[in-house]
Amino acid sequence: MSLLSIKNLSLSFGHPALLDGIDLSIERNERICLIGRNGEGKSTLMKVIAGETAFDDGEIRVEGGARIAFLRQEVPDDMAGRIFDLVADGLGDLAGLVKDYHAACVSLADTGDEAAMNHLSVAQQKMEAAGGWALEQRVEEVISRMELNPDQEFSALSGGMKRRVLLARALAAEPDLLLLDEPTNHLDIEAIAWLEEFLLGWRGSLLFITHDRAFLRRLATRIVELDRGKITDWPGDYDNYLRRKAERENAEAQENARFDKKLAQEEIWIRQGIKARRTRNEGRVRQLQAMREVARERRNKQGTVKLAMNKGEMSGKLVCEAENVSYAWDGKPIVRDFSFTILRGDKLGIIGPNGCGKSTLLNLLLGKLQPDAGEIRLGSKVEVAYFDQLRAQLDEEATVIDNVSGGSDTVTINGRSKHIISYLQDFLFPPARARQPVKALSGGERNRLLLAKLFMKPANLLVMDEPTNDLDVETLELLEELLLNYEGTLLLVSHDRAFLDNVVASSLVFEGQGQVNAYVGGYSDWLAQRPRSESGKGQKKTPAVSGKPKQADTAGKKLGYKEQQELSSLPGNIENLEERLGRVEKALSDPELYQSDPLQAQSLSKELQEVTEELEALYLRWDELEDKQKS
Repeated sequence: MSLLSIKNLSLSFGHPALLDGIDLSIERNERICLIGRNGEGKSTLMKVIAGETAFDDGEIRVEGGARIAFLRQEVPDDMAGRIFDLVADGLGDLAGLVKDYHAACVSLADTGDEAAMNHLSVAQQKMEAAGGWALEQRVEEVISRMELNPDQEFSALSGGMKRRVLLARALAAEPDLLLLDEPTNHLDIEAIAWLEEFLLGWRGSLLFITHDRAFLRRLATRIVELDRGKITDWPGDYDNYLRRKAERENAEAQENARFDKKLAQEEIWIRQGIKARRTRNEGRVRQLQAMREVARERRNKQGTVKLAMNKGEMSGKLVCEAENVSYAWDGKPIVRDFSFTILRGDKLGIIGPNGCGKSTLLNLLLGKLQPDAGEIRLGSKVEVAYFDQLRAQLDEEATVIDNVSGGSDTVTINGRSKHIISYLQDFLFPPARARQPVKALSGGERNRLLLAKLFMKPANLLVMDEPTNDLDVETLELLEELLLNYEGTLLLVSHDRAFLDNVVASSLVFEGQGQVNAYVGGYSDWLAQRPRSESGKGQKKTPAVSGKPKQADTAGKKLGYKEQQELSSLPGNIENLEERLGRVEKALSDPELYQSDPLQAQSLSKELQEVTEELEALYLRWDELEDKQKS
């Protein structure tokens, strides 16, 4: 029996149905990615499976005793309290006992008085009577695995850490099926990588929604797509899905074209004159009526966003030059001794953890902030269009139309006038939706609206701060294509690794203590180039480009005979280890391994760590000997 089975499930909030007689089964230890365009009903289906939303028809069967936990997209605004208490809430009915016992322990540790001792004694008796010791241990284990401080206040955490607490609460129930809705939204790259590793090692079934293609490729063992109310199942990885999806869409388009051609021929026949009516075949008439009904009921694929950017006047060759720039906030260095030059046509990515100062660096480069030291010079004829991750440029109370047009009926794109309704339809806003206030829009719709507003403005310097949040994969790929063909200069802040790899030609990376270093290429190129002591992934050694190269601390030392022999043997040893590392990584990348042979997967993971550590030691030794030889 499947862990969860859905049969002929239907749900409608009007016409057409959001979920139209869907079937889906989930087996144990599967990792399934649920994909689909924005507005197709993916989150609604999650809520139906979690029991939070009622459905109109069909049935959902869950294997006896199986538990389901649901991690939503949004962090509740009213959530507060200590991390331990919030995680313990995932236990259900016995959460109160476990929270009370933990509070008694903390109180006794703080005061040590008789009242605290009595409180702890009562809490222990209740825990004993209810068999709650295993539950308390479970909460502590989950908090430890999530690397959380049980006594820290939830309100003091960053957005990424808050989502980690919510995940811990979901896991405290020891679910057999975990539902994750856009778990990577607003997480930085480090947090996303941590979540990937955690979920790869987690034993249980997983159904998740994501727009992060790197996350999808790493985790999914199966893909299901919600499209026009129907579920289609695509076994295998994401690349297999893309290939087979293209084949299916081509076949669907050909079938629809044949049907439409025949329907048009039959419509011509039925409208013939009196003579044809006298000899009319009634069976043919009924067939035509049936075809008309099929055509009315047919749900066409949702339109594709049509992205076009208003080109500005060409800027000067120099866009921005920073020389020995430093900037601090509340005594904490954000940027230290930073020098860099941005030229016309550069496509530059900015990478770093949440809160490190990426937006601050943008404001420094654009002249909105003045550095504490150093100098920033902007080039000539620079026209900036800024995509704000907080969407502060949108008026929540104004309509979609007014946010874009400012009261005008037309917009001008590259010298051509276009009606505002037609322009907004290019961004998938039908007339009725275009007249609604912004506060009624979903996250994906708000991002599309901000893109529509942004691309109206003539610009030769495009600044995009987290543009990918809430966009579906298809719109992401169209945005990538637009940016690749953009003739101006691009500054891009993003935690989407695939997006960075596909768009930018160079990257600025925050690497701690105010150090911002430059690398050629996108995220994957940075992983290959960053210093060995930081990567820990067995990457090949390529130095970073930074303003101040490190000085060797081995001046005056020469290599002895044994050290020369050791240095000459290091490249071959490293090459052999890297080949071994590649074989292990390839084996671990097979999603079937974690289901068919979990012990082998565990053994390979251990081998991966050992080889990585050995490689790092060899690289460090290579650096040491080379520096000594050069001195």
